Amino acid sequence: MASKKTNTYSGIGGQAVLEGVMMKNKEKYAIAVRKPNGEISVDVHTYAGMAPGKKFRELPLIRGVFNFVDSMILGTKALDFSASFYEDEEEQDSKFGKTLDKLTGGNGEKILSGFVMLLSVCLAIGLFIVLPYFISSFFEKKIENHSLIMLIEGCVRILIFLLYAVGITLMKDIRRLYMYHGAEHKCINCLERGRELTVNNVMRSSRLHKRCGTSFIFFVMLVSIILFFFIRVDNIFLRVLLRVLLMPVVAGISYEIIRLAGRSNNILVRILSAPGMLIQRLTTKEPDKEMVEVAITSVEAVFDWKQFLTDKFGYEFDEEAAED
Repeated sequence: MASKKTNTYSGIGGQAVLEGVMMKNKEKYAIAVRKPNGEISVDVHTYAGMAPGKKFRELPLIRGVFNFVDSMILGTKALDFSASFYEDEEEQDSKFGKTLDKLTGGNGEKILSGFVMLLSVCLAIGLFIVLPYFISSFFEKKIENHSLIMLIEGCVRILIFLLYAVGITLMKDIRRLYMYHGAEHKCINCLERGRELTVNNVMRSSRLHKRCGTSFIFFVMLVSIILFFFIRVDNIFLRVLLRVLLMPVVAGISYEIIRLAGRSNNILVRILSAPGMLIQRLTTKEPDKEMVEVAITSVEAVFDWKQFLTDKFGYEFDEEAAED
């Protein structure tokens, strides 16, 4: 029997990929993908992170920046792996790929992935940081109140993100990605609620989670509104530059907030988490059982959930009993 203890932090996290789920526990991560033939392929690796020292990367505020970069790197690797099952052979053996491999000594794929990640970051900064500033600047001639202009900029930033989240759901692949995103959350919620990791238990768990990347993005926007509020320079170039340069600070603060949210359930944390949880209704969808099976496979490759339930909830498992 499990105790009445609920919402126990498990330490696992992940993300949805093309027809699959990536789950990470400490330095170990697994990518489970449903292949076109219906089989589930699992790729397990370790990733220690890019920070020069473990103690350094665990410093408050600093750790948020490195965790964000690590998430980008792992996310790119996971997406590349999942996409490899759905690429045409002609694409894999393209002339461009062969030429790039020759020029880089066989590192063409890594360089291309790095370029795509860098381009994605630049586009995100341009869309969610720079564009809202320029849109809000149109109101400066009519509104002389700096504080109000800052609030308008923040509202525009949130609106752009919401329109983006809704707009990409029109793509079939993105809708399925959101369903796998829901499966990822459901698995973690199932365990952290003290339930055995079975398909039925996962299906009845919530698809919303306080440590979600969507909630992190919301906190980034909220913190940026507060932080940018104090930027009072006349030069337009400096205003934009300071916003970009302060993004690591914003990410660091936002990470600390979401880290607290994942380990606490007090009323203040629930209030702060509520908007992000609401936005998750856009970025997650209810998965089917086959998607849940993929997510469970990914969890089991990196996390001993039976030991977790035994340690945290007092479960006693009969190893000879058949699993659901």
